[in-house]
Amino acid sequence: MSLTRPRLEDIEDAAVRLSGKAVHTPLLGAPLLYRELGGRLLIKPECLQVTGSFKFRGAYNKISRLSEREKRQGVIAYSSGNHAQGIAAAASLFDAPAVIVMPADAPAIKIANTKAWGAEVVTYDRHGESREEIAGRIARDRGLTIVPPYDDPAIIAGQGTVGLEIARDCEALGIVPDAVVICCGGGGLSSGSAIALAAAFPTADLHTAEPAGWDDTARSLASGERVANEAVVPSLCDALLAPMPGELTFPINRDLMRSGVAVTDVEVVTAMAIAHRHFKVVAEPGGAAALAAALAGKVPVAGRTVVAVVSGGNVDPGLYARLLGEVAT
Repeated sequence: MSLTRPRLEDIEDAAVRLSGKAVHTPLLGAPLLYRELGGRLLIKPECLQVTGSFKFRGAYNKISRLSEREKRQGVIAYSSGNHAQGIAAAASLFDAPAVIVMPADAPAIKIANTKAWGAEVVTYDRHGESREEIAGRIARDRGLTIVPPYDDPAIIAGQGTVGLEIARDCEALGIVPDAVVICCGGGGLSSGSAIALAAAFPTADLHTAEPAGWDDTARSLASGERVANEAVVPSLCDALLAPMPGELTFPINRDLMRSGVAVTDVEVVTAMAIAHRHFKVVAEPGGAAALAAALAGKVPVAGRTVVAVVSGGNVDPGLYARLLGEVAT
């Protein structure tokens, strides 16, 4: 594994490590939706992944590379929920203790599932406390290894197996996508996937999708340098609320992404409903952002073949029912 920017070979190595551990999620199509859109829109449903999101991939790849002593000592991570569950599940496969620092207002299903995998959960106030400081203090006190959510070569390479699978499955089906749109928080999934996709399909347009008001990657891509979100605004997309693109992930996205787009909560909920209706999958709000970008025309589908990554499906059942009840598809 290279020390900084992961290479395609790192992603291919991660795929070998993940074989038999992670789910190779399929590409799903919906012919009736093709008719409505005038083009072919495929989804990569990582909501069907172990723990319900792509995050298991990076977590397993990272923990698999720790020394036996580090595994015995344990790991610590900070997350709003999907990275938390991925770390907890991966750590359990290595019998490694795991501590997860999570916001107290994280979706209840994400906190419950993280505990169910055997991890210790430490909650904090996301509006008044620093998760990095809390995790750092606990790591020092207990000798734990910090596993960051995205700014780590092994994490990026593991998440990049999503793009590698898209590329291999498209090639097997004789498909050359015109565009691929990927949900983006800190940028681990988008940057890792972009490395694999750009190698396989150099003419494809690659896009990130973020919640409106949290489109730091889109604005950073436009300016050519990392910029932070200017203010905290409400968003349903709890999984994508990174304050600023990652130091390691952003240069990769800058080099390989055509653009970033932002989607509203209304567009996200519509995408969740269409995911349910046409693809028969459950998408959480953040997980539906890329699909929302395609459905809203921010990444055009008409006359093209577009792949959208549905990055997660961990949504509280009550919220899911309420949101779908509010929209007609």
